[in-house]
Amino acid sequence: MLRHLAVGAVAVLAASAGVGALAPSAGAAPTVGISVDAGTSLGTVPSSGAGLNLGFGDEHMGDANVTSLMKAAGVRQLRYPGGSGADDYHWKTHTAGDGKGWIPSNTNFDRFMDIAKKVGAQPILTANYGSGTVQEAADWVKYSNVDKGYGVKYWEIGNEVYGNGHYGDGKGWERDDHADKSPTAYAKNLIAYAQAMKAVDPTVKIGAVLTTPGGWPDKEKAPGDTADWNNTVLSIAGSSIDFVIVHWYPGGTTTADLLNTPSRIAGTTSELRSLIAKYAGSRAASVEIAVTETDGVGSPALTSQAAALFAPDTYMTWFEQGATHVDWWNLHNGTDQAPTTVYGETDYQDGGILSAGTCAGGKCQPPRDTPFSTYWGIRSLTALAQPGDTMVKSSSGDSSVAVHAVRSGNGGLNVMLINKSPQNAAQVSLSYAGFTPAAGAVTTVSYAQGDTALTTAERGTAVAQTLPPYSITTLQLKPASGTTGADKPSPLPTPTAATPTAATPVVSASGTIGTRAQAEKGAPVGHPSPSPSPSPSSTSGGLAATGTSDAVTYSAVGGLLAVAVGSVLVLRGRRRKALHGK
Repeated sequence: MLRHLAVGAVAVLAASAGVGALAPSAGAAPTVGISVDAGTSLGTVPSSGAGLNLGFGDEHMGDANVTSLMKAAGVRQLRYPGGSGADDYHWKTHTAGDGKGWIPSNTNFDRFMDIAKKVGAQPILTANYGSGTVQEAADWVKYSNVDKGYGVKYWEIGNEVYGNGHYGDGKGWERDDHADKSPTAYAKNLIAYAQAMKAVDPTVKIGAVLTTPGGWPDKEKAPGDTADWNNTVLSIAGSSIDFVIVHWYPGGTTTADLLNTPSRIAGTTSELRSLIAKYAGSRAASVEIAVTETDGVGSPALTSQAAALFAPDTYMTWFEQGATHVDWWNLHNGTDQAPTTVYGETDYQDGGILSAGTCAGGKCQPPRDTPFSTYWGIRSLTALAQPGDTMVKSSSGDSSVAVHAVRSGNGGLNVMLINKSPQNAAQVSLSYAGFTPAAGAVTTVSYAQGDTALTTAERGTAVAQTLPPYSITTLQLKPASGTTGADKPSPLPTPTAATPTAATPVVSASGTIGTRAQAEKGAPVGHPSPSPSPSPSSTSGGLAATGTSDAVTYSAVGGLLAVAVGSVLVLRGRRRKALHGK
């Protein structure tokens, strides 16, 4: 996540966000049929739940109100110390680069672990591959898991290493001081990292950086290479890793493009699984897929409603396809781009979920730590599912309405409905297999355009709902009296062949596919830079109790999710150096 967004491109796209896409039809829209098969399992919601990136440049990441907001949003995983900043960061000295730059004193590793504990989130750490050493990484494992007893399990080896200049013009966006920047060199070094780190703690899990199928430089071969990045890395190091890492920045010219990108995730996952099966042998089933960066960068929506709708749809689709980690970019990010207007809503072009409270183009964000719409989109997941709940099969008769269903631990069934139309309400009729819902009105937890909190209400029935434009509605259903709730879901049949479905290339706003770095370039996180940590403001509303109401509706408040420009936790393609994310 290098967050190098093309400064002009996103602003232009945002100005014309979604024109002509998902446009209202002339007459009354037909009813959309929704089917839920509560008897067919898609797996369980992973323990990591909704993940989030934190950067060592974010001095406000541990503020009491910020940790409370993260906890209330159901954040269960925190990634540290940043995106591309991780390949520049030295954990022992809490310095970056040549050590002369300013870094907040309250964002070191121990402080991060304290924040994770307060939030109730598991950590995932990125070892410094770009400018660090194998010994530095092994020492980090020793300090973390032997000396301090933190028990950190997941360790990435580098961030977007393929962005080191080996491909393209030779410049790249990711720091890599190795003389040999080829995928072969990375794979061999990856094995050395894994061996040294597991010698300290055999229980740690080591992750390999892969290119996202369909995104640049996927399938590219530089002079002297015999194969592309993914095939090379896995053919050499496939037996030494525990998970693979991709970043998901699909972008889009319009908001409708962005909202349709979850449909590509199945093909992307299939290709990754095929690669893993090819090189991991009998271990293939245990090798996890981690999406450690994602957001709406490269599209018109970063903080506005479309981004809020994109968030839960993306998390759930990846989980349904078997990913065990999905981490949003970013907590605080900041931006140097002026706000835009997307479907009547201000989009601050900031990749953080909380306002940085900064100004650009003569216009200022809400007070620091004010939740953007994307925050509420992510928080909407708390009304749908908890880690360990069973995801079940569901389908929609129209792509303008997305659906996800989860069988809750209390025997109920929660159904999230996302209306992607910015102007039209959607009439939906729902049918169920393997579950008989109770009659009468259902509880709905909703977030609609212009809202500043989740709203719980009794609305509609289990079989008929009206979804506001640009909204998320989660129905929390109880079983009919005399029934036992949902039948025990049975898993979908395992595919007999590992034939991948070609992933459709995703083109970012700047015309590239893939990383955040390619999509945006942000400002470094730090005091001098605009910090993306928003402060509480009356516009954020109280923390809504989402509980298990029958329905949760989320509408885009504000504009699309804005792309953070300065996050130091810059990750692939979207890594605009966020003022705070480094």
